[in-house]
Amino acid sequence: MKTIYANYTASVTELKKSPTALLEQVHNEPIAILNHNKPTAYLVPAESFERMVELLDEYLLAKEVEKRLEEDFEPMKVDIDAI
Repeated sequence: MKTIYANYTASVTELKKSPTALLEQVHNEPIAILNHNKPTAYLVPAESFERMVELLDEYLLAKEVEKRLEEDFEPMKVDIDAI
């Protein structure tokens, strides 16, 4: 049995009728779309999706920073008077 990562579910048929009405019924919460009682997609409000993308971007950036901090580097000599 698959885990459903939403408090609400709807069938593909319900989704075809009116995606907007579905979101309104559940007060803009994510909805698992079921096909033959198995989750096949999620209907997520635009604001939630945009926030997920931002969080993923921040996570990936933090991982890149960690990776670079672990790399060995040699300090660069700079002559302040040359500026």
